[in-house]
Amino acid sequence: MSRFGEPQILAVLRQAEGVVPVPELRGKHGMSTFSFYKWRSKCGDMDASIIRQIKALEDENRLLKKMYAEMSCRPSF
Repeated sequence: MSRFGEPQILAVLRQAEGVVPVPELRGKHGMSTFSFYKWRSKCGDMDASIIRQIKALEDENRLLKKMYAEMSCRPSF
């Protein structure tokens, strides 16, 4: 996602659900408004375990695509 880890992102999103305004969160955590709204659209209603599972699946998918590309480029003898 970014230089922020999943627990940090979730903590920021939880603070925003409370009473902390977004500009204050931006200053406190050093993030852009775009990043905040991107996080909220992507992970707003998730917990840390779901985000970890999604990240693991994305990593596995990336690896499988790489393996497929390597296998399909091999010359057959």
